Amino acid sequence: MTYNNIHKGIFRSRPNRFIAEVEIDDRLERCHVKNTGRCKELLLPGTVVYLNQTDNSNRTTKYDLVAVYKDDNLVNIDSQAPNRAFREHLQAGRYIDGITVIKPEAKYGSSRFDFYVEAGHRKIFIEVKGVTLEQDGVALFPDAPTERGIKHLNELAQSIQDGYEAHVVFIIQMKGALKHFTPNYETHPEFGDALVKAQSAGVKISALDCIVTPNSLTIDCPVPIRLENTTI
Repeated sequence: MTYNNIHKGIFRSRPNRFIAEVEIDDRLERCHVKNTGRCKELLLPGTVVYLNQTDNSNRTTKYDLVAVYKDDNLVNIDSQAPNRAFREHLQAGRYIDGITVIKPEAKYGSSRFDFYVEAGHRKIFIEVKGVTLEQDGVALFPDAPTERGIKHLNELAQSIQDGYEAHVVFIIQMKGALKHFTPNYETHPEFGDALVKAQSAGVKISALDCIVTPNSLTIDCPVPIRLENTTI
């Protein structure tokens, strides 16, 4: 997936979770942060960031903050980007062969999963989770407690009982020397426990890293997964 009108800036502050103050061409702009997570290890004063200029004249902010450098590694923090990139990944046949149906925002029970897919006799629900948190080469999700995430896992597991195939795909919005992906037990141990239970129920778990440029996000390679809780 690509952005159309990218600008480089310097992050200065984040007054609230929706707004960042960014210096662009020697002026301070209030920008929309396309990620409601904490991102506290990423959005540091003086950090180089990239912003997409919107063509919506009705908005109060004309830029979206979409990517940020962490050391020499560019991290996409746009929470909408993983779904867009994963849909392209599905359409290219790189995740599941023989797809005939791709339906976004598919309702099941009291949840809406990101995708419903059909491939031959297979009927598949897929939930996509964007990952922006990395510590010492380990990708972690979530970066804040997510009861909604637990609900998705529980209902994915339930869908298997109704004859569906179920997947949760963690899209790691960065490249680099990643050792593995693991649930963030320190931040939300219940999510990690729910992920383990979902796998035991038959939910397939994948983690994929991405090639990130200032104006694009492209899903690339599988990353090893470790579900065990090493914080105990």
